[in-house]
Amino acid sequence: MKKIITVIIAATAAFCAAVSCGTTVPLTMTKAESALINDSPDVMRILTVDDESDLEVLRAGTRNFNIMDLNTAEYAKFADKLIKTLQSCDGGVGLAAPQVGINRRVVAVMRVDKEGEPIEVYPNIRIEEMRGEMEPGGEGCLSVPDKRGDVLRYQDITIVYTDINSDRADQPREIREDVSGFAAVIFQHEADHLDGILFTDKLQ
Repeated sequence: MKKIITVIIAATAAFCAAVSCGTTVPLTMTKAESALINDSPDVMRILTVDDESDLEVLRAGTRNFNIMDLNTAEYAKFADKLIKTLQSCDGGVGLAAPQVGINRRVVAVMRVDKEGEPIEVYPNIRIEEMRGEMEPGGEGCLSVPDKRGDVLRYQDITIVYTDINSDRADQPREIREDVSGFAAVIFQHEADHLDGILFTDKLQ
């Protein structure tokens, strides 16, 4: 009986360490993802619907990074490349990770609602709430060349994303932010990419 109790205590301690100590949470980044991030130039290639293999990636959907992934130099490099890639695109205001071949829930958005219109990166983003009436607006997409059209979008939303400075792997802190106007439209467009949805699926 004493031996059994000792085993249970040891197993419980190991489990608690794995849950509460960030250093024991394994990375989830695949070798293919790491290779693409490390081997691609600062301005990454943008996938388009004109290529069948690209389209398969764009339609595949995404999964989250865990907090340990988000605190690696590799993720920092990827976030920087997302920003530089978007900056290189004339007229581009948003870019989702699948558009450069990484099926993770991360987007770069030009914050047109902030002074200086900075480009910011949002890991593990989701739209938690959408309020008011939907309104039509013209949209295009870097992955859908030479096509534009009207899409209905909400003008007032709440986004939720992971705080990369969170120090707990079991309960990474989430940041909630209300966004309105054209910035809200951009977030909805990019969040659709993370679910394998293209703006052409919603054309009026």
